[in-house]
Amino acid sequence: MSSSAALGGTALKSYSQVFVGGRWVEPGGTGRLEVVSPSTEEVLATVPEITESDVDAAVSAARTAFDHGPWPRMTPAERGEALARVGREVAARYDDMVAAFTAEIGAPLAVSRAFHHNALQMWDDVSTLHTRFGFEEDRDWNGGRGKLVHEPVGVVASVIPWNGPVATASLKIGPALAAGCTVVLKPAPEGPLSTLLLAEALEAAGLPEGVISVLPAGREAGEHLVTHPGVDKVAFTGSTAAGRRIMSLCGERVTRVSLELGGKSAGIIADDIPVEQVLPSLLPAGVGHSGQVCAALTRILVPRARQQELLDAMVPALEGMAIGDPTDDGTALGPLAAERQRDRVEDYIRIGRAEGARLVTGGGRPPGLDKGFYVQPTVFADVRNDMRIAREEIFGPVLCVLPFDDIDEAVDIANDSDYGLSGAVYAADGELAESVARRVRTGQISINGWEMCVVQPFGGFKQSGIGREGNVEGLRAYLEPKLIQYA
Repeated sequence: MSSSAALGGTALKSYSQVFVGGRWVEPGGTGRLEVVSPSTEEVLATVPEITESDVDAAVSAARTAFDHGPWPRMTPAERGEALARVGREVAARYDDMVAAFTAEIGAPLAVSRAFHHNALQMWDDVSTLHTRFGFEEDRDWNGGRGKLVHEPVGVVASVIPWNGPVATASLKIGPALAAGCTVVLKPAPEGPLSTLLLAEALEAAGLPEGVISVLPAGREAGEHLVTHPGVDKVAFTGSTAAGRRIMSLCGERVTRVSLELGGKSAGIIADDIPVEQVLPSLLPAGVGHSGQVCAALTRILVPRARQQELLDAMVPALEGMAIGDPTDDGTALGPLAAERQRDRVEDYIRIGRAEGARLVTGGGRPPGLDKGFYVQPTVFADVRNDMRIAREEIFGPVLCVLPFDDIDEAVDIANDSDYGLSGAVYAADGELAESVARRVRTGQISINGWEMCVVQPFGGFKQSGIGREGNVEGLRAYLEPKLIQYA
């Protein structure tokens, strides 16, 4: 299945087989993908390059398992017991997953630990969904009676990005499995090692044959998967541009689809709250994981009279963040995940300057880090909401400070966006904070803090996606209601 290599004391596996239907099998081709460290630019490991034949085999296994296997026919409680086993196996591999994610994506250890703690929370949550959701209920109506049953939608293609592979995979495949679906998971090729450790956990949990496959692959294999006639539903997390493409492909076959896409979330600061109460959550929400988080607070809305006060506090805090080796416990910001991602972020910084935004700090590569895909945390002030840096998802450590004149204008600015995924309101006046939170068109919004809550409904308005993940709302996305009528 694999061989091990050491990097900085961490053993990383080079896989020779692919995980299809719960088994490790020989790949359909001979190609190999190199996993490159974003901090050293060295090759860490290799994995098989997925071919269309591997995808076909995985879908076939999932189709057979769904149509004829035991998994969809188990009781929800029996599936819950199996998912609890998955959670225990993930917990047993927690340290290895943290190390692999940090090595392959460059997430600082604190970030990686937080992501994988979230994954454990998700498995714990999905293992008990059956206690909070009625899969069957009696229905009566004028002149009739029946039973409403919720059946699994079928074979699910789960496609996820690289910025949090195990956590995102858990958020997707957990509810799908709880519903009784069978799943083909396609992680991004940039982060295969941690998700193949997840495959090992799924194998050890002993799910029935064919129920789950894990195939890290690129765009071509992904497109073959989402257009496969054996797939009943596609669940995608990634960029809005890719989401549009997937939605159009699914539309051709009327394939069910749920999308968790990009964001340009706003953090609104009222005029009555001290800045020192805002920064401890605002800054990690904006530049944590080097800004490579879909829900990041990258538009900071502040009363015009308080903009300089905020900048005077933000700048030294950002400049004091330790940037460097993500395997060092003292590192706050690691590299971007890939060279092309760094190029994208640097291009947006050039765009911000050209648009006339005021560069306050950052804007370049950290001194002394000659290798690795690093970018300094960057702040633009006096940003207008019609600027590209305020409207487009940069996916890097770039914050835009937008001044406003009254709170109604702040709400208008927050809502004047193609996105609506997350957000935050900071105000000493609790009634004001809740009033503003209710008016912002976004899927989640925090008051006087910030959190991506993954065990409650998570998803977006507008071009941030379709549907919700987490809790019973996430479970419903993988179920089809059927009415059985009694004569």
